[in-house]
Amino acid sequence: MAINEGTLDRALRVIVGLAILSLAFIGPQTPWAYLGLIPLLTGLVGFCPAYALFGIRTCKLRT
Repeated sequence: MAINEGTLDRALRVIVGLAILSLAFIGPQTPWAYLGLIPLLTGLVGFCPAYALFGIRTCKLRT
């Protein structure tokens, strides 16, 4: 698994993931909020399977 997410992309994913996940504990408290784990984990790891599938990279290539 090579990193395919840039710094800004990763930061936004973590923020959005935490915001969505917080809805499981505050707000409507719906189980759908656990879908926030997906952007949170991909942001923390730096690898997005959908990006790999479509050949997208938001990070600079290391040479």
